[in-house]
Amino acid sequence: MLHDFFVDLHIHVGRNYKGKPVKITASKNLTITNIMEEASQRKGIDIVGVIDCHAPTVLTEIEESIAMDNAFELEEGGIRYSNTTLILGSEIEVYDENCNGPIHVLCYFPYLDNMQQFSNWLSQHMKNIELSSQRYYGSAIDLQKKTKELQGIFIPAHVFTPFKSLFGKGGVSSTLEEIFDPNLIDAIELGLSSDSFMADQIAELHRFSFVTNSDAHSLGKIAREYQQMYLENPTFLELKAALLTQNNRRIKQNFGMNPRLGKYYATVCSQCLSRTSEEGKCSECGSTKYIKGGVADRIQELSSQQSDPPVRPDYIYQVPLEYLPGLGPKTLDRLLQHFGTEMNVIHYVPEQALIEIVGEKLTQLIINLRQGRINLTEGGGGKYGKIRNE
Repeated sequence: MLHDFFVDLHIHVGRNYKGKPVKITASKNLTITNIMEEASQRKGIDIVGVIDCHAPTVLTEIEESIAMDNAFELEEGGIRYSNTTLILGSEIEVYDENCNGPIHVLCYFPYLDNMQQFSNWLSQHMKNIELSSQRYYGSAIDLQKKTKELQGIFIPAHVFTPFKSLFGKGGVSSTLEEIFDPNLIDAIELGLSSDSFMADQIAELHRFSFVTNSDAHSLGKIAREYQQMYLENPTFLELKAALLTQNNRRIKQNFGMNPRLGKYYATVCSQCLSRTSEEGKCSECGSTKYIKGGVADRIQELSSQQSDPPVRPDYIYQVPLEYLPGLGPKTLDRLLQHFGTEMNVIHYVPEQALIEIVGEKLTQLIINLRQGRINLTEGGGGKYGKIRNE
């Protein structure tokens, strides 16, 4: 029987069990143990993709958790901790001679043995295998082939982000076939500044499932974007079937921040955060030097009308509960004490039950969030947008 599962496939490790950095820009609290506790006990996420598992020390930490009976490897792939499955992933910064700059990709594997083999292979192409998102100098297609050889899933990451992405600055000029084999791609990760409607303006993406993930650099950001999938069990093989829409497995809904909240949504001047004029100058200070291209404008450059977009899962605009004005840490803790997890609060708890705990004003904000009704100020130039009360 198939059931609903919540999935976030892009979470970083900040520190390994020795206290050494993995993702330097990520929180020190982002350890494997803390990630799995947060996802299971507070967020209510059923499957998490941890994308720094290629680091040998991270692999050792997972192996020790299994040895101590705190986790176990699933027959259909994935590592089970408490109520949540860890999918072994790796984010890689690809430097391919066919591109003008780096592109981030995500590779996932079913078993520890697969990831160990992948880590050994990567160490021949990287300077420091212990760190996150390290530079890989080589063919992107060779990387795809190696991922498939090891039974993996291959996903281009946050494809519209202005930096280090497929369609961003330094990426391809027009089409993904300039660097990738489309037949070896399992899904496309949209990133925080785009949604399904925006991405479907590019016809070559119509064939792929879209995933919406948090790219979490702190525990609180886990599940700021996620998806609800229809699976039999929370395992690697079921996840892969859903991405490929096989055997009735599928993505049911995408939940993500309104793209206008993304820090790279609009083309603005990074100095004064004003929009550019038609001449490409800052409308406030007249500068052309500090203009940061936005995702919305980049998609317009690439848009095509070659075919009708496919029928997609609903894309529902949401933010984590901590983003709501007036909902501080103590109130969030009170909600979780009564209702278990953030997913329960956002999706399932009846309105009257919420009122009894946090009152009508905050309840209305949560109900608006549940229904995708969010008032906001848009972001751009590296600055996130903001949620408004009115």
